[in-house]
Amino acid sequence: MSPALDGLQVAVVTVSDRSAAGARADATGPMLADRLAAAGAAVAATVVPDEAGEIRRAIEAAVASGARAVVTTGGTGIGPRDVTPEATAPLLARSLPGIPELLRQRDAHLTSAVALSRGLAGVTDGSPAALIVNLPGSVRAVESALAVLPELIAHAVAQLDGGDH
Repeated sequence: MSPALDGLQVAVVTVSDRSAAGARADATGPMLADRLAAAGAAVAATVVPDEAGEIRRAIEAAVASGARAVVTTGGTGIGPRDVTPEATAPLLARSLPGIPELLRQRDAHLTSAVALSRGLAGVTDGSPAALIVNLPGSVRAVESALAVLPELIAHAVAQLDGGDH
């Protein structure tokens, strides 16, 4: 069986003030990059601070460079510096609320804190369009998301390219 993502360009954007400053190792970005690459994706990864403008520019740059999917990790909570959803929202032409709903449901039995995640998902209005998914910054949440993310990315991009449902 061939890898699900079969060479698809995917960008991983870690959103963390401490990791961007070098004060803490990025735990979730490399995990995402490694697992998406193992699923066949061509992955580019970057780390940015919790600044809406920098997050937005990183996503836009990834899409401009050919990424068909951008997965962010971090900045989806309710803390004063958690601005990933606000940075992402203006880039989405169409929202896909089912993706964050699915991801929260997968972990609801582990912790009620999933209800505090504000991550978004949707598609851009470019040609070609790209999928954007916000994940929390916790290792457990990212690990859980990786169980379904490669298939979701592959299916979403196929639909964006005119494939069947």
